[in-house]
Amino acid sequence: MHRSATRLTRILACAAVPVMLVVAGCSSDSDSKGGSDSSSSGSSPSAKKSPTVAPAKFAKLPDPCSSIATKTITDLVPGTKSKSGTAGKSSDVSSRGNCSWNGLDDNGVKGSQYRWLDVSFYRYDSDASIALSGEQRATEQYGKEISRAKATEGAKEVKSAAAPGIGDEATTVTYKLRKTGEDFSYATVVARTANGVVVLTYNGTGYAGAKNPSTADLTKDALKAAKEAVTSVTTANK
Repeated sequence: MHRSATRLTRILACAAVPVMLVVAGCSSDSDSKGGSDSSSSGSSPSAKKSPTVAPAKFAKLPDPCSSIATKTITDLVPGTKSKSGTAGKSSDVSSRGNCSWNGLDDNGVKGSQYRWLDVSFYRYDSDASIALSGEQRATEQYGKEISRAKATEGAKEVKSAAAPGIGDEATTVTYKLRKTGEDFSYATVVARTANGVVVLTYNGTGYAGAKNPSTADLTKDALKAAKEAVTSVTTANK
C-alpha cells in the first residue's frame, strides 16, 4: 500500500512537469510578444518631408508703363494724349501690374482712327505648400488667360494661333466685337516667360467713314509690342 502511494505520487509529479513547462512557455511567448508590441508602439514613423519645388526665376516685374518703347506707342497709338500711359492700381506691384494707352488720330473729312493698347503683367512665386513651382503656376495662368480672351462676351470670328519666338510660349487670339455702335477689331497676345505672364491687348476702329483696321494688321503690331513687354521682364530682373 505504501509502495503504491509512493509510486502514484511520483507519476503525478512527473505528469506535472510538462504542464508547467507549457505554462512557462506560454508565459514566455506572451511576454515576448508583449515586449515586441511595446517596442513597435514605441517607435515613431518618420516625419513627412514637405515637397521641394524649383525656385522662381523672376523676383520682380517691370514698370508696366515703361515696358514698351515710346516710339512703339507712338506708332501703335497715334494721337495718344499721354505716351507715358495710364497705370492701373495694384496692391502688390511685384506680383501684378497694368498700363494702358488710347488715342484718336483725327484726319478730318477722311475720318479718324481710334486705337487702344493695354498690357498686364503677372508673376508667380513657387509654393511648396501646394507643390507647384512659380513656372507651373504661371503656365496655369497662361492657359486661363487664353481661355478668357476666347470667351469674350459678344466676340465674333474668334481665332487663335501659336506665336513662336515670344518668351517660352505665346498665343494670339483675334476677334471682332461691336460696342458703342461701332465694329472693333481685337488682337490679344498671351505670353509666358518662366514664372511671368504677359497679356497684351490691342484694338481699334475707324470713325466717320474711315476703314476699320484688319485683325491681321493689329496682330502684327500687337506681336511687336508683346515682344518688348516680355523682354522687359528679363531686363527688370538683371
